[in-house]
Amino acid sequence: MVFRKVVGLMMGCLGLTKQPTRPAPCAENSGSLQIDQIVCNSPRIKLSDGRFLAYRERGVPKNKSNYRVIVVHGFGSSKEMNFMAPEELLDELSIYLLLFDRAGYGESDPNTKRSLKSEASDIEELADKLQLGSKFYVVGVSLGCYPTWSCLKRIPNRLAGISLVVPYINYKWPSLPADLTKDDYRRGLSRWMYRVARYTPGLLHWWLTQKLFPSSTVLDRNPAFFSNKDLEVLKNTPGYQLLSQNKLRERSVFDSLRRDFMVAFGKWDFDPMDLCNPYPQKESLVHIWQGYEDKVVPFQLQRYVWNKLPWIRYHEVPDGGHLLVYDSAVCEAILRSLLLGEDSLMYRPQ
Repeated sequence: MVFRKVVGLMMGCLGLTKQPTRPAPCAENSGSLQIDQIVCNSPRIKLSDGRFLAYRERGVPKNKSNYRVIVVHGFGSSKEMNFMAPEELLDELSIYLLLFDRAGYGESDPNTKRSLKSEASDIEELADKLQLGSKFYVVGVSLGCYPTWSCLKRIPNRLAGISLVVPYINYKWPSLPADLTKDDYRRGLSRWMYRVARYTPGLLHWWLTQKLFPSSTVLDRNPAFFSNKDLEVLKNTPGYQLLSQNKLRERSVFDSLRRDFMVAFGKWDFDPMDLCNPYPQKESLVHIWQGYEDKVVPFQLQRYVWNKLPWIRYHEVPDGGHLLVYDSAVCEAILRSLLLGEDSLMYRPQ
């Protein structure tokens, strides 16, 4: 029962994807006069270590944009994620959106040496290869916020602004007070999740892909993990699906997800709440967006982070759950706040 809850929390809370997690097949194009080349459906850039990152562009053309924003997807997702920013807003403000497959996702190569540092480095290299300029904006979503925190730590001089949307909490952060987390069931389960992923990966892979017993790999519309608003999103989003056994059966996919999870929930080389304000002159701004009814990350923990880092602008969506980026009005508010400094009164915490 405990093991099932552990797996359930891991897959139900974090494994949200509208697109298959398995990397899209890249066909080999063999020519009689040319060396074989890898042909993918999406454009890709080559990193300094030889890996490739795939990306997708939205909004206005880069050379005509006023704002260049990189969106960092979460666990089990991809560059095909639905960041529901209205096209009219992208046109109005001349916004260029860049979504990319993080290492091991979609059409990007895996990184067996994945770390907090490598995640920030991938983002910086991506921006440089695509010539986004000396500064760019970053929006991290859910588990995709750990690369975003790493950017804030390691490359603050490259950031024009940053938004952490429903950022997950690592219960191993030293500064989290025991009295705030002792009764939080997520704390104990996250420890189990990490131990299972680290010490018994073979058992975890078997449990998630076997057919003899229900393994709770698909927890679609489970009210234990989703708010009412989230359930509406699940109901009204065509093709929405969670991680399935078919996607996880490919061992390379499972290994990439496992590495991502372990870096996110493992011991970090810094505590976010020890960060000093890198922008004392307000040359750039940092935002946190949280759903008041989020059942994955409780708002109380986000408010604690905000109180420890008062230079962060904190926004709270009253009826919002964990799937805020599926709300076009919230996505518009996120971008207007990040790019223009416009803060709506309706998203101020009560």
